[in-house]
Amino acid sequence: MIKKTSLLFTLFLVSSFALWAQDKDAVIETIIQEATENSQLETLGHQLMDGIGPRLVGTPQMKNAHDWAFTKYESWGIPARNEQWGEWKGWERGISHIDMVHPRVQSLRGTQLAWSPSTPKKGVTAELVVLPMVSDSLEFVNWLPNVKGKLVMISMPQPTGRPDYNWEEFATEKSFEKMKKEREEQTEAWRKNIGNTGLDRRTLPVALEKAGAVGIVASYWSRGFGVNKIFGAYTKEIPTVDLELEDYGMLYRLVESGQKPQLHIVAESKELGKVPTFNTIAEIKGSEKPEEYVILSAHFDSWDGGTGATDNGTGTLVMMEAMRILKKAYPNPKRTILVGHWGSEEQGLNGSRAFVEDNPEIVEGVQAVFNQDNGTGRVVRISGGGFLDSYDYLGKWLHEVPREITDEIETTFPGTPARGGSDYASFQAAGAPAFSLSSLSWSYWNYTWHTNRDTYDKIIFDDVRNNAILTAILAYMASEHPEKTSREKAVLPISNRTGEQLEWPSPRSPERNGGQN
Repeated sequence: MIKKTSLLFTLFLVSSFALWAQDKDAVIETIIQEATENSQLETLGHQLMDGIGPRLVGTPQMKNAHDWAFTKYESWGIPARNEQWGEWKGWERGISHIDMVHPRVQSLRGTQLAWSPSTPKKGVTAELVVLPMVSDSLEFVNWLPNVKGKLVMISMPQPTGRPDYNWEEFATEKSFEKMKKEREEQTEAWRKNIGNTGLDRRTLPVALEKAGAVGIVASYWSRGFGVNKIFGAYTKEIPTVDLELEDYGMLYRLVESGQKPQLHIVAESKELGKVPTFNTIAEIKGSEKPEEYVILSAHFDSWDGGTGATDNGTGTLVMMEAMRILKKAYPNPKRTILVGHWGSEEQGLNGSRAFVEDNPEIVEGVQAVFNQDNGTGRVVRISGGGFLDSYDYLGKWLHEVPREITDEIETTFPGTPARGGSDYASFQAAGAPAFSLSSLSWSYWNYTWHTNRDTYDKIIFDDVRNNAILTAILAYMASEHPEKTSREKAVLPISNRTGEQLEWPSPRSPERNGGQN
């Protein structure tokens, strides 16, 4: 049944694109044919997400991913290299097991945070306590001795585990509004109380650790059923774990009702010292203008609550598949087509900022950068990035893309440059024409962005295939464009926040010795 459906879809794509392509460029026809009849996306996705797994900077899995991509490009006849740009704190995730052992026994759903210290081999067993309501930092300091030998819960218990869309569908309007009002009041009171301690989300776990706590228990709900965001730990000696909302709320209620719940936590991990960090670069050398570059861009790293499927496994797949297709359809490009798989985007665009800083001659030769990052959906938005003449060339290139793809794309020209968010911002800050291929949501922000549910099964391969076709055609058109693209900058608008005219962002240096503090 699966094979039959896939075959019908492929025949539909081939026939529809064939009608469009009757009078079109032979290279574009080959791009479309290769993408629809010989797609490697599912295989690449399985190897990267299921086989290698999450790609947290500083982990062996990140290095495995770089080596895998290098080998894959070489197998396609595309020269590749892993370029070291810095070092990072080395760490490897092991087994996480979190069990309530009092007042009853129940295995809980959760995991240690990235870079969390390990528990002793047999784990740690301790009672849970919650943060008190305090009027000021002195009152909090006087309370701190109570955490010695305890596990401390540091997140606000959510009043509901149902996302708002579920309330909106089934609740009465009065009930929904009441819940939102109570949640807002609870959230504001919680924020005020944290402020009263004189600490914040980074410094609070450190203070609790210094006071003798044996572990930190948190819960960062992502406003969806069963989904939490998983980031990094700030403790140096004791474990930090994240529990899913349902279990966290149960434990919090048990503490408040005086039942003194206890957890047994096993969180195995390894500290690996400083390890090198890389970007994977591959390129098809230009035949006429090899010093001018069309760059395909996607960050390679991820957080490690899931397997980094839509952030940014799908962007990675788009760029790899586009390069594979271009090697077959357009093996002798006019300009060099280079792909960058950047490391440590999640900690501040570090890999791409390092590349921009270390390769000024490549940045000077950029014809266009195409970056894809925000999820598995088909591309629906492209901005001119603040480049005054971007419509003149981007419009021409997009005109050559099948209407089945471009009909759903909204463009904004000249647009404004990014100040962060993803790796195209590193190039824009240096004045290079760089553009974000922005995707349809597919509930990205709540359900997959940096969460424990960002896994292979969330990939929409039909949309990713469209994005690979779009990217390959844009790269081809940019390479063949008769002139070097204009870098003239538009006059930027007035900031709504400051009331002053926006200025073009400046290049920023990367963190080249990360996670060591």
